[in-house]
Amino acid sequence: MAPSAPRTRAAAALRMKQIALDNQDRTIRRLKAQLATERRGLAATKKELKETQVALEASHKVIAGLTEIGLSMSKKIEKMKVKKQLVKENHVECHQKFQDRIHEAEDSMQAQRLLIEALVDEKDSLLQTIHDL
Repeated sequence: MAPSAPRTRAAAALRMKQIALDNQDRTIRRLKAQLATERRGLAATKKELKETQVALEASHKVIAGLTEIGLSMSKKIEKMKVKKQLVKENHVECHQKFQDRIHEAEDSMQAQRLLIEALVDEKDSLLQTIHDL
């Protein structure tokens, strides 16, 4: 029995090594599967990040465009305010000139009325003088 014992121990040792190798192989396969899963998750996260970056850049372009439009509108509004002020000033000036013309016309009419009254008085006076003669 002595010769079979070392063989049995050697076989047992080989078996134990084989079991350990099998366990390591299973562990390696499991870790590789986990690594592949993590890589897929990482790739998906990377893809989402890239899509988010593209969307963010597009959003920035839209915001920049809207800001430019807003600034343009502000400039136009300022120009319109200046133009409105000029129109208002011009209107006031024209109104004042029109009022001045009205006053001049009224003064002229008053002067003409006085002149007409004077002429009528002079005519009456001449007619009276003619009748007296």
